[in-house]
Amino acid sequence: MAQAKNGDKVKVHYTGRLDDDNVFDSSREREPLEFQLGKGQLIPGFEEAVLGMTTGETKTFKIQANQAYGEHREELVQQVPRHQFPSDMEVKVGQRFQINQKEEEQPLVVTVTEVSDTFVTIDANHPLAGEDLTFDIELVEII
Repeated sequence: MAQAKNGDKVKVHYTGRLDDDNVFDSSREREPLEFQLGKGQLIPGFEEAVLGMTTGETKTFKIQANQAYGEHREELVQQVPRHQFPSDMEVKVGQRFQINQKEEEQPLVVTVTEVSDTFVTIDANHPLAGEDLTFDIELVEII
């Protein structure tokens, strides 16, 4: 049987869990994830785990935070004065929005982590930053 190698397009089903066993994402209720190995389209540890698998094979593996979405960086957490938000805007913990940066073409996605009358704390870390991730994957097809 052929083994998945760099350059192959593959389809996988996956379920991703945190250390507390909470599922943060799964493809089981939708189409399998399709990507090309070696193109850097996914977090590095995920692609590495698929290399060498054969169609129908399943695997469980853990990706350390530094091979997933990186460590949580405190410098990406900031308090913004509440008056810098529109007065009619309801700002809630967990809300995500984009901030345009002057130097960057890509907007920065931030998550509101705390709200008070005077400040809104925003976090520009990826929501899974600092988390070790465990995946159950099945190689559905090598295209």
